[in-house]
Amino acid sequence: MLEPRRLRTELDVVKAGLARRGLDTSDIDRAAALESRHRAVTTEANELRAAVRSLSAEVGKARKAGEDADAQAKAAESRALGEQEKALSVEADAVADQLRQILLVTPNLPADDCPEGAGAEDNIVIRVEGFDAEAYGSHQRVPHWEIGAALGILDLERGAKLSGSMFPMYRGAGAGLVRALCQLALDLNADAFEEVRPPTLVRTETMVSTGHLPKFVDDAYHLERDDLWAIPTAEVPLTSLGRDELFEESALPVRLMAHTSCFRREAGSAGRDTRGLLRVHEFDKVEILAYASPAQAAETHADLLRRAEAPLAALGLAYRVVDLCAGDLGASSARTFDLEVYSPGCDLWLEVSSVSWFADYQARRANVRYRRSEGGTAPVHTLNGSALAVPRVWAAVVETHRQQDGSVLIPEVLQPYMRGAIVIGP
Repeated sequence: MLEPRRLRTELDVVKAGLARRGLDTSDIDRAAALESRHRAVTTEANELRAAVRSLSAEVGKARKAGEDADAQAKAAESRALGEQEKALSVEADAVADQLRQILLVTPNLPADDCPEGAGAEDNIVIRVEGFDAEAYGSHQRVPHWEIGAALGILDLERGAKLSGSMFPMYRGAGAGLVRALCQLALDLNADAFEEVRPPTLVRTETMVSTGHLPKFVDDAYHLERDDLWAIPTAEVPLTSLGRDELFEESALPVRLMAHTSCFRREAGSAGRDTRGLLRVHEFDKVEILAYASPAQAAETHADLLRRAEAPLAALGLAYRVVDLCAGDLGASSARTFDLEVYSPGCDLWLEVSSVSWFADYQARRANVRYRRSEGGTAPVHTLNGSALAVPRVWAAVVETHRQQDGSVLIPEVLQPYMRGAIVIGP
């Protein structure tokens, strides 16, 4: 979340940053008033607490000196001040809670170099790799759900029978392809990232730490009986891995990766294309994440982007890099680059990775800090991205590498993971 102190010292900067997102800033004015009231009430309560301590000492001296009347008077005064202090402390807690509730749903400020814009139409395509619209044959212009059904590797009908629509089921070589894609992503990042297999179900405070709660409660799966949440991305547990911990600056950046299942309700998908694997409720993904110092953040962000591009290039897929404008940023992000892969069978650019820098926004929520070499402590900066999210990459692979006879040529980089197979045939 935003640092409350900035509401006092940089209110104009905060409001200007939120305005770049196209947001009404009236709640921030209310938050600033609450922050001011909280400081005033806390100061007054502290002064009363000090006065009570002083009076208590005076009461003891008076009683020791046999001045019972004076001791009783000071004791009565102390009790009265104590009641005032308790009332102020209750008010301070209530004001702090109101302030926190506003800040929990207030998004991060866009980075200074984040492009201006109101929405997706203002995003900037900064690079396109491997794309030639004329290079795709008619055999590649078949959507993946038709390819999958014909080859028996994608069974959407039985997946829906088991769990409902938008729960895909992969079979045979299709399931092998899911596993191979994830193993490829893990292997490509094993040189610098520690592999973690975190729990798939997490506590509420773990979801709050990344900003997924309370803002995106309608898009999450909640197990009410146990008050646990199915993770929408491994970003959630990995961000909280260092919650309430203090790192030495010399240990940064900390690099983590995880292969998990991810769960999303896709509550806002009504009217959007949900055919095949374009939008699903459950999917496998390899996430890469880092804790960094502010000085390391820019290079770490660039490294995560390079690593997210690497499997797409290795798989022979066309993709593009998109710089998200301020109005299209995720709520917790300060700067994001999206990777979109080209799906020739659907003739669509599909987002497959968001590589984001969150500054200290998430770390403040999770209380992940580091000890600075020059002294003192500060929140780390968090950064993450999808090293590989399976469904849309799977779709692009089978469409791009479909052969004229209807088979799918397995990309060479995946063949070592496919038990010797080089082609997926009917």
